[in-house]
Amino acid sequence: MGGGMTGGSGDVVVAIDGGNSKTDVLIVSRDGRVLGQSRGPGASPQNIGVDASVQLLEKLVLEALRGAGLPAERPFAAHTSAYLAGLDFPEEEAVLHAALAARGWSDTLIVGNDTLALLRAGSADGTGVAVVCGAGINGAGVSADGREQRFPALGKISGDWGGGYRLGEEALWWAVRAEDGRGPGTALQAAVTAHFKASSVLEVVRRLHFEDLHSDSIHGLCPLLFAVAAGGDEVAQDVVDRFVEEVALLVSVILRRLELTEEAPEVILGGGVLTGVGAPVIAEIERRCLKVAPRAVIQVVDVAPVVGAALFALDTIEAPDAAKLALKAATKRV
Repeated sequence: MGGGMTGGSGDVVVAIDGGNSKTDVLIVSRDGRVLGQSRGPGASPQNIGVDASVQLLEKLVLEALRGAGLPAERPFAAHTSAYLAGLDFPEEEAVLHAALAARGWSDTLIVGNDTLALLRAGSADGTGVAVVCGAGINGAGVSADGREQRFPALGKISGDWGGGYRLGEEALWWAVRAEDGRGPGTALQAAVTAHFKASSVLEVVRRLHFEDLHSDSIHGLCPLLFAVAAGGDEVAQDVVDRFVEEVALLVSVILRRLELTEEAPEVILGGGVLTGVGAPVIAEIERRCLKVAPRAVIQVVDVAPVVGAALFALDTIEAPDAAKLALKAATKRV
C-alpha cells in the first residue's frame, strides 16, 4: 500500500492505533485509499509517558507522510483519529488530546481508547462489543443509541486477568512448580525449557532475575501455552479454559449492561493473542457468548485495528460509504 498523492490537507486523514507493544499509523485519502503507513514500538502514555508518546507518534506520522509523498507542512490532514492503549479515564484522554492538538497535525482531532478502534474495525458501524487481548486485555461496547460500556485496563488493580503477558507468566509459574515438585507434572516444563534453550526452568528463572533475559520475553510464552494445551496437557488446558471464560465474561457483562442480549450484536475479537489462537478456542468463546446472547455474531477481526481509527476519521469528515468499504477491502487480511 502507499504513495504518490499530492493535494491539500483536506484530502487526507491521519489514523493512529497505539498499543502496548506496537503502534500503527495510516495516511488515508478521502476516497479510502491508504497513501502512507508506518509502524513503531508501543506508544501507550501509561507506559512511556505523555511527552514520549507524542514524540513517538509525531515521528511515525512524519514517516507515513513521507511514504505518501505528502509535504510535512502543518496541518497535515483534515482530521486525526488517535486511539491508544492506556487511555482508561477521561483525564488521560484530555491530557493526550491537549498534547496532540498542540502539534497542529490537523484541523480536528479525536482521541480515544484503542478497544473502540478495534470495534470500529471489525463491526459494520462501530456498534457491538469488542474484546482485545494483546499484552493486556480489555473490552468495550457501544449500543445503537450511543451508550458506551468500558473498563479500565490497569492490570490486577482493575480486576484484569488474561493478557498475553499474564498468560506467559502462568505458563512459567506452572513450569517452575512442575520442576521443583510444588505442582503437578506438565508438558509446560519441557516446553518452557526448550523455548529459552535452557538446561532447566530454574535456569530461566535465574536469567530473568539477573536480567540476562528481559522480562518482556515472558510474553513469548503465551503461544506456547496454547500449543501445549492443544496437545492435551491438562495444566495448560486449565489456564486456557480460564482465559476463555474471562473473554466470555467481558462480552457477557457488556451485553447485559447495554441491554443487547435479545438483539444480534456483533462481537469482535482482536489483539495478538485472540487472532493467534486456534479455531477450537474461538469456538468455545463463541459457545459461551451465545448462551447470553443467542443471536450474537462472533468474529475475529480481519483488518488491523488502525483501520478502525481510519474509519472513525472517515466518519468524522463525512466521507462516502464507498470510501469506507474500499478501505476495508484493501486492508483485509488474507
